[in-house]
Amino acid sequence: MTKEKKITNIGKTSLIVLGTVQDGGSPHIACNKECCKDLFLQPDQNRLIVSIGIIDHENKKKYIFEATPNLIFQLKNLYIQSRFDNGELPDGIFITHAHVGHYSGLMYLGKEAMNSDNVNVYVMPKMKQFLENNGPWDQLVDIKNIHIKLLINNLNYNLTSNIKIMPFIVPHRNEYSETIGYIIEGTSKKILFIPDIDKWDKDIIDLIYGIDYAFIDGTFYDVNEIDNRNISEIPHPFIVDSMNLFKEMPVKEKNKIYFIHLNHTNPVLNPNSKQTNKVTKNGFNIARINQIFEL
Repeated sequence: MTKEKKITNIGKTSLIVLGTVQDGGSPHIACNKECCKDLFLQPDQNRLIVSIGIIDHENKKKYIFEATPNLIFQLKNLYIQSRFDNGELPDGIFITHAHVGHYSGLMYLGKEAMNSDNVNVYVMPKMKQFLENNGPWDQLVDIKNIHIKLLINNLNYNLTSNIKIMPFIVPHRNEYSETIGYIIEGTSKKILFIPDIDKWDKDIIDLIYGIDYAFIDGTFYDVNEIDNRNISEIPHPFIVDSMNLFKEMPVKEKNKIYFIHLNHTNPVLNPNSKQTNKVTKNGFNIARINQIFEL
Protein backbone atom coordinates (compact mmCIF):
# COMPACT_ATOMS: atom_id res chain seq x y z
CA MET A 1 0.00 0.00 0.00
CA THR A 2 1.15 3.52 -0.67
CA LYS A 3 2.87 4.86 2.44
CA GLU A 4 0.33 6.68 4.57
CA LYS A 5 0.91 10.37 4.95
CA LYS A 6 -0.32 12.59 7.72
CA ILE A 7 -2.68 15.38 6.82
CA THR A 8 -1.03 18.76 7.26
CA ASN A 9 -2.62 22.18 6.91
CA ILE A 10 -5.70 20.68 5.27
CA GLY A 11 -8.30 22.77 7.08
CA LYS A 12 -11.08 21.80 9.43
CA THR A 13 -12.46 19.01 7.26
CA SER A 14 -10.98 16.69 4.66
CA LEU A 15 -11.71 13.76 2.37
CA ILE A 16 -9.39 10.80 1.79
CA VAL A 17 -9.76 8.25 -1.01
CA LEU A 18 -9.65 4.83 0.67
CA GLY A 19 -10.33 2.64 -2.37
CA THR A 20 -11.01 2.97 -6.08
CA VAL A 21 -11.77 -0.53 -7.43
CA GLN A 22 -15.11 -2.12 -8.38
CA ASP A 23 -16.82 -4.60 -6.01
CA GLY A 24 -14.97 -7.72 -7.19
CA GLY A 25 -11.54 -6.28 -6.44
CA SER A 26 -8.27 -6.55 -8.32
CA PRO A 27 -7.15 -9.23 -8.92
CA HIS A 28 -10.61 -10.52 -9.72
CA ILE A 29 -11.70 -14.02 -8.80
CA ALA A 30 -10.66 -16.61 -11.43
CA CYS A 31 -9.40 -13.92 -13.81
CA ASN A 32 -6.73 -15.17 -16.22
CA LYS A 33 -6.43 -11.96 -18.24
CA GLU A 34 -3.34 -9.80 -18.42
CA CYS A 35 -4.94 -7.32 -16.01
CA CYS A 36 -4.87 -9.82 -13.14
CA LYS A 37 -2.50 -12.70 -13.75
CA ASP A 38 0.56 -11.14 -12.09
CA LEU A 39 -1.44 -9.68 -9.19
CA PHE A 40 -2.19 -13.09 -7.66
CA LEU A 41 1.52 -13.59 -6.95
CA GLN A 42 2.37 -9.92 -6.45
CA PRO A 43 -0.71 -8.13 -5.07
CA ASP A 44 -0.98 -4.36 -5.44
CA GLN A 45 -2.07 -3.20 -2.01
CA ASN A 46 -3.29 0.08 -3.46
CA ARG A 47 -6.10 -1.74 -5.27
CA LEU A 48 -8.76 -1.61 -2.58
CA ILE A 49 -12.50 -1.52 -3.26
CA VAL A 50 -14.23 1.83 -3.61
CA SER A 51 -14.50 3.89 -0.43
CA ILE A 52 -13.91 7.42 0.83
CA GLY A 53 -13.35 8.76 4.32
CA ILE A 54 -14.48 12.10 5.74
CA ILE A 55 -12.67 13.67 8.68
CA ASP A 56 -13.75 16.58 10.86
CA HIS A 57 -10.46 17.54 12.50
CA GLU A 58 -12.00 20.24 14.65
CA ASN A 59 -14.75 18.07 16.16
CA LYS A 60 -12.65 14.89 16.14
CA LYS A 61 -15.14 12.88 14.10
CA LYS A 62 -14.51 10.52 11.19
CA TYR A 63 -16.87 8.77 8.76
CA ILE A 64 -16.48 6.15 6.08
CA PHE A 65 -18.55 5.77 2.94
CA GLU A 66 -19.08 2.11 1.98
CA ALA A 67 -18.36 -0.99 4.08
CA THR A 68 -16.22 -2.91 1.60
CA PRO A 69 -14.54 -6.32 1.87
CA ASN A 70 -11.36 -4.26 2.48
CA LEU A 71 -12.87 -2.47 5.50
CA ILE A 72 -10.14 -3.71 7.84
CA PHE A 73 -7.40 -1.83 5.97
CA GLN A 74 -9.55 1.18 5.16
CA LEU A 75 -10.58 1.82 8.76
CA LYS A 76 -6.97 1.57 9.89
CA ASN A 77 -5.93 4.09 7.25
CA LEU A 78 -8.76 6.45 8.21
CA TYR A 79 -7.74 6.19 11.88
CA ILE A 80 -4.08 6.99 11.08
CA GLN A 81 -5.01 9.94 8.87
CA SER A 82 -7.44 11.43 11.37
CA ARG A 83 -4.64 12.55 13.76
CA PHE A 84 -6.85 12.15 16.83
CA ASP A 85 -7.40 9.18 19.12
CA ASN A 86 -11.07 8.47 19.74
CA GLY A 87 -10.91 4.81 18.76
CA GLU A 88 -10.43 3.00 15.49
CA LEU A 89 -14.09 2.62 14.59
CA PRO A 90 -15.75 5.44 12.66
CA ASP A 91 -18.49 7.69 13.99
CA GLY A 92 -20.63 6.50 11.11
CA ILE A 93 -20.69 4.21 8.09
CA PHE A 94 -22.65 5.38 5.03
CA ILE A 95 -23.75 2.75 2.52
CA THR A 96 -24.95 3.39 -1.02
CA HIS A 97 -26.64 0.05 -1.82
CA ALA A 98 -26.80 -3.71 -1.30
CA HIS A 99 -24.17 -4.91 -3.75
CA VAL A 100 -21.36 -6.96 -2.30
CA GLY A 101 -18.56 -4.43 -2.50
CA HIS A 102 -20.52 -1.74 -0.71
CA TYR A 103 -21.88 -3.38 2.43
CA SER A 104 -20.34 -6.83 3.02
CA GLY A 105 -17.55 -5.37 5.17
CA LEU A 106 -20.15 -5.01 7.91
CA MET A 107 -19.36 -8.66 8.67
CA TYR A 108 -16.18 -7.56 10.45
CA LEU A 109 -18.29 -5.76 13.05
CA GLY A 110 -19.90 -9.05 14.14
CA LYS A 111 -18.92 -11.20 17.07
CA GLU A 112 -16.64 -13.39 14.93
CA ALA A 113 -14.40 -10.34 14.59
CA MET A 114 -14.78 -6.90 16.26
CA ASN A 115 -18.04 -7.54 18.14
CA SER A 116 -18.61 -3.81 17.96
CA ASP A 117 -21.03 -1.80 20.07
CA ASN A 118 -23.74 0.15 18.20
CA VAL A 119 -21.68 1.50 15.31
CA ASN A 120 -23.89 3.94 13.42
CA VAL A 121 -24.74 2.65 9.93
CA TYR A 122 -26.59 5.14 7.72
CA VAL A 123 -28.88 3.63 5.07
CA MET A 124 -32.04 4.27 3.06
CA PRO A 125 -35.37 2.53 3.87
CA LYS A 126 -35.03 -0.55 1.61
CA MET A 127 -31.44 -1.07 2.69
CA LYS A 128 -32.59 -0.87 6.32
CA GLN A 129 -35.18 -3.57 5.68
CA PHE A 130 -32.60 -5.72 3.92
CA LEU A 131 -30.20 -5.61 6.86
CA GLU A 132 -32.93 -6.16 9.46
CA ASN A 133 -34.60 -9.09 7.70
CA ASN A 134 -31.74 -11.14 6.24
CA GLY A 135 -29.02 -13.15 7.92
CA PRO A 136 -26.30 -12.75 8.89
CA TRP A 137 -26.87 -8.99 8.87
CA ASP A 138 -29.92 -9.15 11.13
CA GLN A 139 -27.69 -10.57 13.88
CA LEU A 140 -25.59 -7.41 13.76
CA VAL A 141 -28.79 -5.46 14.43
CA ASP A 142 -30.22 -7.84 17.04
CA ILE A 143 -27.12 -7.96 19.23
CA LYS A 144 -26.44 -4.28 18.67
CA ASN A 145 -23.15 -4.52 16.82
CA ILE A 146 -24.62 -1.84 14.57
CA HIS A 147 -27.23 0.86 15.06
CA ILE A 148 -29.12 1.66 11.87
CA LYS A 149 -29.73 5.34 11.17
CA LEU A 150 -32.40 5.96 8.56
CA LEU A 151 -31.75 8.33 5.67
CA ILE A 152 -34.42 10.01 3.57
CA ASN A 153 -33.99 10.89 -0.09
CA ASN A 154 -32.93 14.50 -0.75
CA LEU A 155 -32.90 15.42 2.95
CA ASN A 156 -29.89 17.28 4.41
CA TYR A 157 -28.23 15.93 7.57
CA ASN A 158 -25.80 17.82 9.78
CA LEU A 159 -23.28 15.25 10.99
CA THR A 160 -21.23 17.84 12.85
CA SER A 161 -21.02 21.61 12.94
CA ASN A 162 -18.66 21.31 9.95
CA ILE A 163 -20.08 18.43 7.85
CA LYS A 164 -23.41 18.10 6.08
CA ILE A 165 -24.56 15.28 3.79
CA MET A 166 -27.49 14.72 1.47
CA PRO A 167 -28.37 11.30 0.01
CA PHE A 168 -30.22 11.07 -3.30
CA ILE A 169 -31.50 8.11 -5.31
CA VAL A 170 -29.78 7.18 -8.58
CA PRO A 171 -30.81 4.55 -11.18
CA HIS A 172 -29.04 1.21 -10.72
CA ARG A 173 -29.77 -2.50 -10.40
CA ASN A 174 -31.84 -2.59 -7.22
CA GLU A 175 -32.34 -6.26 -6.44
CA TYR A 176 -32.26 -5.75 -2.67
CA SER A 177 -32.17 -2.03 -1.98
CA GLU A 178 -32.32 1.38 -3.56
CA THR A 179 -29.04 2.93 -4.78
CA ILE A 180 -27.95 6.39 -3.72
CA GLY A 181 -25.26 8.96 -4.25
CA TYR A 182 -24.20 11.59 -1.73
CA ILE A 183 -23.48 15.29 -1.70
CA ILE A 184 -21.02 15.93 1.12
CA GLU A 185 -20.36 19.46 2.29
CA GLY A 186 -17.52 20.58 4.55
CA THR A 187 -16.40 24.01 5.70
CA SER A 188 -15.06 25.08 2.32
CA LYS A 189 -15.87 22.48 -0.35
CA LYS A 190 -18.77 20.39 -1.60
CA ILE A 191 -18.29 16.83 -2.91
CA LEU A 192 -20.36 14.60 -5.18
CA PHE A 193 -20.01 10.83 -4.65
CA ILE A 194 -21.74 8.47 -7.12
CA PRO A 195 -19.77 5.20 -7.33
CA ASP A 196 -22.55 3.25 -9.08
CA ILE A 197 -25.13 4.33 -11.64
CA ASP A 198 -26.70 2.79 -14.76
CA LYS A 199 -26.54 5.92 -16.89
CA TRP A 200 -26.27 9.69 -16.61
CA ASP A 201 -29.09 12.09 -17.29
CA LYS A 202 -28.83 15.82 -17.93
CA ASP A 203 -28.95 16.53 -14.19
CA ILE A 204 -25.37 15.32 -13.74
CA ILE A 205 -23.99 18.38 -15.54
CA ASP A 206 -25.93 20.73 -13.25
CA LEU A 207 -24.70 18.78 -10.23
CA ILE A 208 -21.06 19.13 -11.30
CA TYR A 209 -21.41 22.88 -11.77
CA GLY A 210 -22.67 23.11 -8.18
CA ILE A 211 -19.85 21.22 -6.46
CA ASP A 212 -16.06 21.33 -6.08
CA TYR A 213 -15.15 17.67 -6.67
CA ALA A 214 -17.10 14.81 -8.28
CA PHE A 215 -16.16 11.18 -7.59
CA ILE A 216 -18.24 9.34 -10.17
CA ASP A 217 -18.75 5.91 -11.71
CA GLY A 218 -15.90 5.02 -14.05
CA THR A 219 -16.33 1.23 -13.89
CA PHE A 220 -15.43 0.51 -17.52
CA TYR A 221 -13.26 2.53 -19.86
CA ASP A 222 -15.04 1.25 -22.97
CA VAL A 223 -16.93 -1.77 -24.34
CA ASN A 224 -13.73 -3.56 -25.36
CA GLU A 225 -13.09 -4.67 -21.78
CA ILE A 226 -16.03 -7.05 -21.56
CA ASP A 227 -15.90 -10.18 -23.73
CA ASN A 228 -17.24 -12.81 -21.34
CA ARG A 229 -20.52 -11.26 -20.14
CA ASN A 230 -23.51 -9.49 -21.64
CA ILE A 231 -22.81 -5.81 -21.03
CA SER A 232 -26.55 -5.18 -20.56
CA GLU A 233 -26.34 -7.22 -17.34
CA ILE A 234 -23.82 -4.78 -15.84
CA PRO A 235 -24.83 -1.32 -17.08
CA HIS A 236 -22.49 1.52 -16.22
CA PRO A 237 -21.53 4.66 -18.16
CA PHE A 238 -18.26 4.03 -19.99
CA ILE A 239 -15.54 6.58 -19.24
CA VAL A 240 -15.30 7.36 -22.96
CA ASP A 241 -19.04 8.14 -23.04
CA SER A 242 -18.83 10.25 -19.89
CA MET A 243 -15.98 12.26 -21.37
CA ASN A 244 -18.07 12.81 -24.48
CA LEU A 245 -21.05 13.92 -22.37
CA PHE A 246 -18.90 16.44 -20.49
CA LYS A 247 -16.73 17.56 -23.42
CA GLU A 248 -18.37 20.99 -23.82
CA MET A 249 -17.89 21.88 -20.17
CA PRO A 250 -15.16 24.42 -19.31
CA VAL A 251 -11.81 22.96 -18.30
CA LYS A 252 -12.39 24.17 -14.74
CA GLU A 253 -15.50 21.99 -14.50
CA LYS A 254 -13.86 18.96 -16.11
CA ASN A 255 -11.03 19.21 -13.59
CA LYS A 256 -13.54 18.54 -10.80
CA ILE A 257 -14.26 15.04 -12.10
CA TYR A 258 -12.50 11.99 -10.66
CA PHE A 259 -13.47 8.59 -12.05
CA ILE A 260 -13.76 5.92 -9.36
CA HIS A 261 -15.17 2.36 -8.92
CA LEU A 262 -12.82 0.98 -11.60
CA ASN A 263 -13.31 -2.59 -12.83
CA HIS A 264 -10.30 -4.91 -12.69
CA THR A 265 -10.22 -4.78 -16.51
CA ASN A 266 -10.13 -0.99 -16.65
CA PRO A 267 -6.80 0.18 -18.11
CA VAL A 268 -6.94 3.47 -16.17
CA LEU A 269 -6.05 1.51 -13.04
CA ASN A 270 -2.57 1.75 -14.50
CA PRO A 271 -1.46 5.39 -14.07
CA ASN A 272 0.92 4.97 -17.02
CA SER A 273 -1.58 3.57 -19.53
CA LYS A 274 -2.46 5.38 -22.76
CA GLN A 275 -6.09 5.46 -21.57
CA THR A 276 -5.09 7.25 -18.36
CA ASN A 277 -3.13 9.71 -20.44
CA LYS A 278 -6.16 10.35 -22.66
CA VAL A 279 -8.41 10.96 -19.64
CA THR A 280 -6.02 13.49 -18.12
CA LYS A 281 -5.32 15.18 -21.47
CA ASN A 282 -9.07 15.69 -21.82
CA GLY A 283 -9.09 17.51 -18.48
CA PHE A 284 -10.44 14.77 -16.23
CA ASN A 285 -8.89 12.76 -13.37
CA ILE A 286 -8.65 9.20 -12.11
CA ALA A 287 -9.14 8.78 -8.35
CA ARG A 288 -6.11 7.23 -6.64
CA ILE A 289 -5.92 5.69 -3.18
CA ASN A 290 -4.67 7.99 -0.39
CA GLN A 291 -5.45 11.18 -2.30
CA ILE A 292 -6.49 13.85 0.22
CA PHE A 293 -8.79 16.78 -0.53
CA GLU A 294 -9.70 19.76 1.59
CA LEU A 295 -13.39 19.68 2.38
